[in-house]
Amino acid sequence: MSHDPSCIFCKIVAGQIPAKKVHEDDQVLVFHDIHPWAPVHILLIPKIHIASMADLQPEHAALMGHMSTLVPRLMRELGVNNGFRTVINTGADGGQEVYHLHMHAMGGPRPWLKG
Repeated sequence: MSHDPSCIFCKIVAGQIPAKKVHEDDQVLVFHDIHPWAPVHILLIPKIHIASMADLQPEHAALMGHMSTLVPRLMRELGVNNGFRTVINTGADGGQEVYHLHMHAMGGPRPWLKG
């Protein structure tokens, strides 16, 4: 399914829910987390609905590569120059709260709220 009408992240992609956008292209939307754990905390989400990392297929390899290589540039642009952390929570035991694949990128001076 490329869109789930009940998914909050799909609604953000569709423009039905506002978000503080950092970057958008044909594959991904990147925005600031509304409950940041670090001074800079962004979420990278694919524009297509993929419920979790467990649902990735070989055809998603380029998408995941794009997300991974986008992070360093965006973190530099946001002023993070001393390292950052990326996290993908997968499934209930992995701490996933929103079932739309998303990558957290966190950085900035420590200490952070979490992580």
